[in-house]
Amino acid sequence: MSNESPYKQLRDRIVGQTYPPGTELIPATVGVELGVSRTPVREALHRLEYEGLVVQAPRGYRVRERTGEELLEIFDARIALESAVAFSAATRRSEIDLARLTRMFETAIAASDPETSLRQHSDWHHALRAAAHNRTIEELMDRLDAQMAVYETERSQSPDNLAQIENEHRDILAAVVAGDAEAARTAMIAHQVRTRDLRITAAAAREA
Repeated sequence: MSNESPYKQLRDRIVGQTYPPGTELIPATVGVELGVSRTPVREALHRLEYEGLVVQAPRGYRVRERTGEELLEIFDARIALESAVAFSAATRRSEIDLARLTRMFETAIAASDPETSLRQHSDWHHALRAAAHNRTIEELMDRLDAQMAVYETERSQSPDNLAQIENEHRDILAAVVAGDAEAARTAMIAHQVRTRDLRITAAAAREA
């Protein structure tokens, strides 16, 4: 039996696509799988419903399925919030934040393999959110990240994409270091729009 809460276990399974969109989640069955009673499972599912990861179904809940239009809305919301993060980070970051962001960026570009580099660049985004010192935005971004991860396939680890990520993150970091909030926001929007278009193109190709 895991020491993690039923909520954490269920969320990880949904975000990690162990339970893909459309999967029925019957409290009694899930409880057996997790080794807990129905009550904490129901409480966890209710919380996940609030986060937009599941919806009620006749026998319990179902992992939420989203249309292409809904996914595009999530992407656009992320762009708005990430640009606000970059703007705030440029005005609110501490010296410790700057040191952390610089170190993490250098670690990401020095990674020995594409998968590690991509993961470390993702971690850098989380550090940037922390540097913005806005807990509300962090919480909203965490929720949107989870909603997108349900539909996430393997991200592009191509040299071209990684090179563009490196350049885009370098521009964002430079603006944050310089305290240029508008430049940081503009650079983040460009980065997120390219990422959005890349994923939408990949999704369309898979459907075709």
